[in-house]
Amino acid sequence: MLQATPLTEGWILRHEGGELPAVVPGCVHTDLLAAGAIPDPFLGRNETDLAWVGRRDWTYETELPPVDGHEQTDLVFDGLDTVAEIHLDGRLLGRTRNMHRSYRFDVTGMSGRLAVRFVSAYAEAEAVRGKLGERPAAYAEPYQYLRKMACSFGWDWGPTLVTAGIWRPVRLERWSTARIARVRPLVTVERGVGVVELAVDVERARVEAPLTVEATVGGERVRASVDGTQGVVRLEVPGARLWWPRGYGEQPLYDLELTLLHEGRPLDVWRRRVGFRSVELDRSADAHGSGFTLVVNGERLFARGVNWIPDDVFPSRITRERYRERLGQAAEAGVDLVRVWGGGIYESEDFYDACDELGLLVWQDFPFACAAYPEEQPLRGEVEAEARENVVRLMPHPSLVLWNGNNENLWGFRDWGWEARLAGDSWGEGYYLGVLPRVVAELDPTRPYTAGSPWSGSWEHHPNDPAHGTHHSWEVWNREDYAEYRGEVPRFVAEFGWQAPPAYATLARALPGEVLAADSPGMLHHQKADDGNGKLRRGLERHFAFPEGDFDRWHYLMQVNQARAVAAGIEHWRSHWPVCAGTVVWQLNDCWPVTSWAAIDGDGREKPLYHELRRLYADRLLTVQTREQKLVLAAVNQAGEPWAGVLRLRRMSVDGEMTAEAELNFHAARRTVTEVTVPPELVPVGPKEFLVADAGGDGGVDRGAAVGADTGWSSAAGTGRGGNAGRGRGSDAGAGEDAATSAAHGSDAETGPGAEAGRGRSSEAGTGASQDAGTGAGATAGAGHGSGTRAGTDTTAGAGHGSGTEAGTDTTAGAGHGSGTKAGTDTTAGAGHGSGTEAGAGPARDASMGMGMGTGVDTAAGTGPGAGAGTKVGAAPEAGTGHGSETGAGASQDAGVGTGTRPDGVRALYFPSADREIPYPRPEFDVAVAPGAVTVTAHTLVRDLLLQADRLDPAARADRGLVTLLPGERVTIGVSGWETPDPDAARSALYCLEPSR
Repeated sequence: MLQATPLTEGWILRHEGGELPAVVPGCVHTDLLAAGAIPDPFLGRNETDLAWVGRRDWTYETELPPVDGHEQTDLVFDGLDTVAEIHLDGRLLGRTRNMHRSYRFDVTGMSGRLAVRFVSAYAEAEAVRGKLGERPAAYAEPYQYLRKMACSFGWDWGPTLVTAGIWRPVRLERWSTARIARVRPLVTVERGVGVVELAVDVERARVEAPLTVEATVGGERVRASVDGTQGVVRLEVPGARLWWPRGYGEQPLYDLELTLLHEGRPLDVWRRRVGFRSVELDRSADAHGSGFTLVVNGERLFARGVNWIPDDVFPSRITRERYRERLGQAAEAGVDLVRVWGGGIYESEDFYDACDELGLLVWQDFPFACAAYPEEQPLRGEVEAEARENVVRLMPHPSLVLWNGNNENLWGFRDWGWEARLAGDSWGEGYYLGVLPRVVAELDPTRPYTAGSPWSGSWEHHPNDPAHGTHHSWEVWNREDYAEYRGEVPRFVAEFGWQAPPAYATLARALPGEVLAADSPGMLHHQKADDGNGKLRRGLERHFAFPEGDFDRWHYLMQVNQARAVAAGIEHWRSHWPVCAGTVVWQLNDCWPVTSWAAIDGDGREKPLYHELRRLYADRLLTVQTREQKLVLAAVNQAGEPWAGVLRLRRMSVDGEMTAEAELNFHAARRTVTEVTVPPELVPVGPKEFLVADAGGDGGVDRGAAVGADTGWSSAAGTGRGGNAGRGRGSDAGAGEDAATSAAHGSDAETGPGAEAGRGRSSEAGTGASQDAGTGAGATAGAGHGSGTRAGTDTTAGAGHGSGTEAGTDTTAGAGHGSGTKAGTDTTAGAGHGSGTEAGAGPARDASMGMGMGTGVDTAAGTGPGAGAGTKVGAAPEAGTGHGSETGAGASQDAGVGTGTRPDGVRALYFPSADREIPYPRPEFDVAVAPGAVTVTAHTLVRDLLLQADRLDPAARADRGLVTLLPGERVTIGVSGWETPDPDAARSALYCLEPSR
């Protein structure tokens, strides 16, 4: 039987004539850092001081002991970064030049000193450039001249830290007679039967030995003979359960095992997990152009996606647990598709295993990004070899549904001035339209391939034509306001986004000792986008007065604007399903602490955008949009069941007065969008008015006034001032005292945040969503614990944990971990390069536009006799100024009210004016704290309330982002990692919008 021995011990790194202990897998930077030879490149401006590391040659060494007992011994490297010579006992075993491949060397009978000598990636790239000629790229670094993770040379969100090292595992494999060299599993579903066909390649030490292979899956077992070095096994699994994306069904995985045998004796074994599902890509032409719709198991999907970059600039540090955490965050945000971007890597098995388990579809780019790539040797052979290896390696994973040839290179050739500069030289087209589709068709015909992103399907259309195929929307952010997202309906939006700084605690750690300012030296160093701060400022000033000299306010507003921008795009595009069949936000994650487009920052902290994605990607979304110059409510139902009920519309003023209301029936079939026209008398007029729309299921949302007294809380009343919630009316209450009561003004009790739209050409609104438990009348249970209700009583459950309801009670679930939850936020979107955007200066993400949104809140209005208040509401976005009212709306989902019924409810809010024009009242609210929870009760309209939990403690996390409260509404924010709750500290960490100064 083949025996594998990991080689992880005894490695050294030769450094300036000396020796340092080395960790394998790892890289030079991490070994130097562990030895104290260099400072942390993520802190301050250390990155610049460490540029020398990438320009040196480095050698890793260890001792290879003698081994015997088998006919052959192989030295196997799963990954070498990048250009290396491998020597054993002074003998050259081979040379490598591709980070994306594995390497195997026959070392039978050999032992002694093993040395892996890495040549500087710069030296190799510059040598290839000298041989093949200059090729244009988005950045000045020479990443297109060798097969290495491109973003290690820096990007518009990443540092320039050019790595070298043994970045994936290395081992000795000892075997006799034969071994399994490759298994290519074709997993399909035929007439309800799961089918696995295994094409097996073997390597022989004894040519004449008879060999067989035996495969098992789902209780089925089949044996077949090996003809020479190849064999084929086919298994059928009757009644195989289908693997589905998250939200559409379960993710059953089947253990698949293949054993190589000689005369009944096992020689080698190969094990994987597979899932049975079908996948198609519908690119057929229609009245709107050419589609781009993923179809899984016959179900057409609106893809709710995010772009994934390497989660660390040093990929060897990414553990299985870290992959699971980050991808788990994506799944919890409602994401069902992750695009592995082409400037990174083919990720490890741990990544794809997590996606298989979580039901996350994977779109895999081949590693080509934002550059013209030479097609001559030595690169051409390396490209085909890496493609063949990785296509086969990743085939078992049911989560993998799409191969994509490149990121933005077809677009770059057409729009970024490359064609003239190339003057006929090769640039990669032969890879994307020749080599790669041929490899995929030969090896993995079960999955679709597309030549690039963006790509219209052929040169008959512009590569980034929104009417055909995939589209990258980067004019917004680079030049246009996020309201401009509403100007077009692409078939599939594969990239769009807006920047914001990371969490405050992330900045404090990354910039030690620095007085933080938007333009302080460290902040500017950790902003890699071309004119990034200028674009942030211009994008903000379309909606808010710029907070000169106030870093805390700047930080808060930039995060609000990011959330609103992204909401503007997603709400608009989702409302146009099935013409638009997906959005893939740029980007989910960061690889270091930086101001970027990410929803989760480089320290793993969630920005407000992350929580907004939870609302935007919920199965049910209510959004205010414009159709033919009229306001409509679009009820987007991506759930598997119909959504029907009553829409309750209220026209309100920012002072809390309701001037008109109406109730309308609606019905949205499964996986559809339905539109309801807003009656003219409900359309808000002027900057003081806004629209509130509640969508109830099975009869609508209960409404009424209520007052509730919280017990067991430490509370503090306050108004939001100067960027945080300051003192307001009411007095601080000590721990254990009753908190202030709140009145619901005759309306539903909870709401979510609002959003603002920029100036633009259409009037459309965003929405927010959150789930909440109902309310009744009577006492309110303490926060932070379990259900908090008693049979026969009207109660409101405490915040933080359980659902808070028991039979026979009218209850409202608390916020935090139970039902009750998410809210929309006001967000902003981004744009990038392409036709007319900074050609050649950087990849797409640099332009401006957007729309708003809001976050839902678990807010329970207190209760009063006979009142079944406690409806929770989502966020309201603001419309931009200009030719129309362009706004985002918040939505939130409600659960049980009054007598214990649990109608499903979602809210949208629409503000027809930009924030800077709205005469907001000075925010007034009370703050109460308990273990694991912060509760805010509003006395006025409180727009885009945000608890920056990391200001309480760097380890603290809040369970929601931006929240908008109407007068009398209350939200309880679950907080983990905060050991000493204090109302004054909580108040100082709360931010919201304030009247214009």
